[in-house]
Amino acid sequence: MAKNKTALSLIELIIFVLFLGIFAAISVPKMTFFIISKQKAETFANQVVTDLRRTRRLAISDAATNTDGYELNMTGGGPYTGYEIVNINTSTTITNGTFSIDSDITCNGGANFQFGPLGNRKPGSATQLTVTDGVKTFTIDITLIGMVKCVES
Repeated sequence: MAKNKTALSLIELIIFVLFLGIFAAISVPKMTFFIISKQKAETFANQVVTDLRRTRRLAISDAATNTDGYELNMTGGGPYTGYEIVNINTSTTITNGTFSIDSDITCNGGANFQFGPLGNRKPGSATQLTVTDGVKTFTIDITLIGMVKCVES
């Protein structure tokens, strides 16, 4: 009469655990790098959106004395290394921002985002900024009325 095998031997169990360990050692670092990369690009895109909205808010709040508005200028030439917020009327730099991640930053329509005293996007101003790090891409759009939105694609 043949015996039915109902359990694993110790050697089979050790080999199974060894394979699980190898697969975990291979997959976990790749997952971690993907998550960190996605988070860095998203953080950078949110930083730019916040400062574009700040530029628009400055243009609206200073409308009584500044009819020219404010602009956010990308600095460094392709890939960009940072940006600055400038009072168009006085050419005074309000603040500077730098890019702390290694991203491939492209800017469609130009590198200057200008807002008039009513918060609208000025004619001839750039309309879109794309932030990508090779894994994730974020598109920042500025509408004609000056609304700033960020979409992950």
